[in-house]
Amino acid sequence: MHLNITFPILGGSIRHLMSRCSQTCRCRLMGNRNYSIYRDEVKSLKAMISPDVSKIRNIGIMAHIDAGKTTTTERMLYYSGYTRALGDVDDGDTVTDYMAQERERGITIQSAAVTFDWKDHRINLIDTPGHVDFTLEVERALRVLDGAVAVFDASAGVEAQTMTVWRQAQKHQIPCVCFLNKMDKPAASLSYSIDSIKTKLKANPVLLQIPIGSGKSFTGLVDLITRQKMTWQGSSITHDGCTFETSALQPADEPDVLQAVSEARATLIEQVADLDDDFAELLLGQYSENFDAVPAGKLQEAVRKVTLARKGVPVLCGSSLKNKGVQPLLDAITAYLPAPNERNHDLVRWYKDDLCALAFKVVHDKQRGPLVFVRIYSGSMKAQSAVYNINRNGTERMSRLLLPFADQHIEIPSLSAGNIALTVGLKQTVTGDTIVSSKASAAAAVRRAQNEAENKSSSHRESSSLALAGVEVPEPVFFCSIEPPTLAKLADLEHALNCLQREDPSLKVRTDPDSGQTILCGMGELHIEIIHDRIKREYNIETHLGPLQVAYRETILQSATATDTLDRTLGDKRHVVTVELAVHALMESSTSCDVAFEEEENTPLSAVVREAVENGVQSAYLQGPVLGFPVQGVKTVIQRVSLEPGTSAAMVSACVSRCMLKALKLAGGQVLEPVMALEVTVGEEYLSPVLADVAQRRGTVCDIQSRQENKVLLGTVPLAEMMGYSTVLRTLTSGNATFSLELSSYEPMNTQDQNILLNKMAGLA
Repeated sequence: MHLNITFPILGGSIRHLMSRCSQTCRCRLMGNRNYSIYRDEVKSLKAMISPDVSKIRNIGIMAHIDAGKTTTTERMLYYSGYTRALGDVDDGDTVTDYMAQERERGITIQSAAVTFDWKDHRINLIDTPGHVDFTLEVERALRVLDGAVAVFDASAGVEAQTMTVWRQAQKHQIPCVCFLNKMDKPAASLSYSIDSIKTKLKANPVLLQIPIGSGKSFTGLVDLITRQKMTWQGSSITHDGCTFETSALQPADEPDVLQAVSEARATLIEQVADLDDDFAELLLGQYSENFDAVPAGKLQEAVRKVTLARKGVPVLCGSSLKNKGVQPLLDAITAYLPAPNERNHDLVRWYKDDLCALAFKVVHDKQRGPLVFVRIYSGSMKAQSAVYNINRNGTERMSRLLLPFADQHIEIPSLSAGNIALTVGLKQTVTGDTIVSSKASAAAAVRRAQNEAENKSSSHRESSSLALAGVEVPEPVFFCSIEPPTLAKLADLEHALNCLQREDPSLKVRTDPDSGQTILCGMGELHIEIIHDRIKREYNIETHLGPLQVAYRETILQSATATDTLDRTLGDKRHVVTVELAVHALMESSTSCDVAFEEEENTPLSAVVREAVENGVQSAYLQGPVLGFPVQGVKTVIQRVSLEPGTSAAMVSACVSRCMLKALKLAGGQVLEPVMALEVTVGEEYLSPVLADVAQRRGTVCDIQSRQENKVLLGTVPLAEMMGYSTVLRTLTSGNATFSLELSSYEPMNTQDQNILLNKMAGLA
């Protein structure tokens, strides 16, 4: 068999395409799937268009796990001409899921960036994970994007993680387009999905398409704006969906379809008129006799305006796996989502035409070292140039500039504002750092900002540096010890953990002060499992993980006062310090810890002593009185600090810490445990055993909702009781249930449970 293949992509991509081609041939021979749908020519990334900034779209694909994000991305790349064959998540040959762990598990773990063009527009797309353990990946992607496509399983509507990613998009004020995927499923329901968007997301869905047929008979769509009917012929096995028939609706078409289109279009026009005053005036002025006569162009402009103002969200439908409805989705991305210059970034305007970019992700490449993903907000970025990092206060040299295409990268000489790039050579830069062209350019931007602030005294704002807001990193809830196989591998393990921490800010590594063990802190069981697997595969270190433990917190029950004196002689110096302080319990909902000083008029404390006292208090907050977990919800009032001349700041801190521990013990310790919001989707026949199991786990059921034929159980359960829950749930329901967990709050444990935990920690249980 002779394969005539051209390789327009360089480097690692040749391997990728070879494996892809061999998989294609293998499938044809085995007869699993008919890959006669196989493109002879693919576009070269080097021929990528560089349009005006108004024709650039930076978008993310976000959804609950298994809604079809990666499959949708794969279809977009294929239809835009950048891949040779249609990849499949189940076969492990998609472009954006390139990690071994992703291909084995069939889930997205790391967000992957790809760049392609569609009808004179350049689309920079990031495919994000749907699993709750990797929420930070979604957060940092949305931080640098201008628009998002929310993908829904049309048979399930809004699910648990959909609400989480939607909240993240709202936080960053990102306009969204909704895509109801899997319309070919028997249980798919357009009306149910629309209702769930309204009720659960509190959004305003603007329906732009209605499906033709349902379930297996789903063959196409009708565009309500243009009244165009789009139908895809043949099955997805023999037809790749590249070509489809488009025709205007005719009076001879099915009466049911005509009636549904007429009603849906009237609703659409009425809805847009309610949300956009200019469009309402146009209707009442020029088209008052017949609203339906409004031109498609005017209606489309109004929908775009409503979308950008985030008053409504366009809703489209299709089936990515069956290759239907993806091209109209691409058209909607270019038509309704904003260009970079339509988004208001406050700080960027001070830089004018100078470079201003945000580093939002770091990955490590064995050959090239750390690769930093940056979003360019203003100016342009050039290879072989020096850049200034505001957060690190240092200049670094960028050796090369790359265009990202999942794990394949194309070298480019420069890139303009509004794009996403990959840089080589930035050794110190981490997630959330602001990069500008030079220190002088940063100083000039600060001067411009201060001049305007002086002119507008009402909005005066002191600013020593104009750094872009970084990414909020959630606190880890699971931790376990990690040990190398031998002491000789300890340095290699430390290097691996440093690299992984730089890549993933939600992974925390610390050393246990008592045992000296290295402790991994992560977002969940899967997160820690993936990190362990990556250390083994990428760094070739066979590590041993200790048992997973829960990150508890501690607080106090009442107020208490303590006094302590430290009297030490080191060498020929005598250090004497006396501290008197009080600790008070804050409100139950408080997660912070405060420090206050009772001022003494005659002997005010110096700045050095104040800092030493605060350091002592903060270090005491890290180790609670019951089990040594961090303390929250406590206010410390320093009543008196007296010290003899020559006493060092370190001694003051040590005395304060000791006094704090005494006060916290007197105040009576209380352990707080992480309580998770649980959502279980299960068939009605399995609901009883699932409810009984949740009750056994000290869980509380808040609500039971109906979702098509399934029941959705909403409740709260302590994290400590959820170890290995996926296996138990699979057994109880014969694999017919899914669940998701998200941190809800830290709640006080009752006395009985706290005593059981204390005995367990002491090795008595």
